[in-house]
Amino acid sequence: MTVPAPLLGMAGICKRFPGVQALQEASLAVLPGEVHVILGENGAGKSTLMKILCGQYLPDAGTVTFCGREIAPSGPQEAERLGLAMIHQELNLVPGLTVAENVFLGHESTTGGFIRRSFMSDQTRDLLDRLRCDVDPNRIVADLSVAEQQLVEIARALREQARLLVMDEPTAALSDTEIDALFEVIRTLCRQGTPVIYISHRLSEIFAIGDRVTVMRDGHTVGTLEVAETSADELIRLTVGRTIVEQVPKRPVPIGDIVLEVQDLLLHGSTQPITLAVGSGEILGVAGLMGSGRTALARAIFGADTARGGTIHVAGRRLPAHAPGSAIAAGLGFLTEDRKQQGLVLQCSVAANITLTILDRISRLGFLGLAGERTQAVQLIERLRIRTASPDQEVSLLSGGNQQKVVLARWLAAHCRVLLFDEPTRGIDVGAKAEIYELIGELVAQGVAVVLISSEMPELLGLADRVAVMYEGGLQDVVPRSEATQERIMELALGRGNPQGATPHSA
Repeated sequence: MTVPAPLLGMAGICKRFPGVQALQEASLAVLPGEVHVILGENGAGKSTLMKILCGQYLPDAGTVTFCGREIAPSGPQEAERLGLAMIHQELNLVPGLTVAENVFLGHESTTGGFIRRSFMSDQTRDLLDRLRCDVDPNRIVADLSVAEQQLVEIARALREQARLLVMDEPTAALSDTEIDALFEVIRTLCRQGTPVIYISHRLSEIFAIGDRVTVMRDGHTVGTLEVAETSADELIRLTVGRTIVEQVPKRPVPIGDIVLEVQDLLLHGSTQPITLAVGSGEILGVAGLMGSGRTALARAIFGADTARGGTIHVAGRRLPAHAPGSAIAAGLGFLTEDRKQQGLVLQCSVAANITLTILDRISRLGFLGLAGERTQAVQLIERLRIRTASPDQEVSLLSGGNQQKVVLARWLAAHCRVLLFDEPTRGIDVGAKAEIYELIGELVAQGVAVVLISSEMPELLGLADRVAVMYEGGLQDVVPRSEATQERIMELALGRGNPQGATPHSA
């Protein structure tokens, strides 16, 4: 069988940032009509390589060939003219504009000097229909969910009719139905001859959609494999340079006294009050489909949003409504789902972000102790293996996974008694996931109670002592570990089946 010539070739690519060698002799070859997966840990160089391809960075060395000729795009607009489009892991939309305005941003359709809004809206509707996305093109983007905003990003790339499409973690905020729809779009593009470069940390997605996979580690290209001829174990070994025997290790920990108690909490839009309790050393998983109320529950417990009724106690102390400061003072921490918008001060340093919750401990007479700030930050940077040039580096310059670790480090610094984790491993590679799982095990061994919201079933089944299943803003059931199966949890998440009567308020 004759192998077609690569549509894209990248060879000898090098890129250095202050204090960090991001790429060293990296290479990539993409064939026409294939889904080419790029796999690697956070900081392995995947996104940097793609940003060079799409004109956001200039390489220090190396060559890029596309459609038979050498290219060196000086910016994203030039790359777009060449037929290259990239959907970034972090959302890149203008919140104050409509969906249609974002889809056509920089390419507005006009006639006689007037923007053809109706035409743009109709075209956007057609693109969203291809994604099975029922969003009004005239809605303001700021009013959309994270999942809906991700689909708007994808629709914009489809409008550009790219000759090669790069997708960086495109399914991180999508439901299973939305992922299936996206995969259908990707397969259609490939059948039409348009290759897709697909960056993902989810091994299941690689085998569901990929044709070939290139593994990167520490800025180098480790190798390229046919997906059909490899295995998850082999990909993990190549990615992290070691074998991970158990991807979701559970540390046995005795469960102690109740430290978080939620009584008759009524979320907005729901008529079902929620009662839950979590003991020290316990991991309570929270499952449910997108829109089921998982994040709303966590935000209401933390006081970021008000509930319509109910009480919350931490270590016997009742929390006032809508008061995150009181929640933190009581020992409650919240790692949010959207780290970029809600979890970080992007223009501040890594050290400043880590110590935000302990300013009173590192200040004297109203003045911030910079030495104390740095000491705390360095300890947590080393503990969590955060890849940063220094504690003073602006946090916006870190990879998505390392940004997530910075948020986690902040709550570790606060010595919380209860931690609410909303998708803590979203956008995290398999090696970093294992580190975070190990860290969660250390926390519960120290008596910390963890509420773990996750869309990844293996994560919930592997770590949780019990799994609370949400449906339409209410609690369907709390399933003990011994009875928790993927089938049982999905049945409850879909609103089916009779609850088995697991006691929601017993630790």
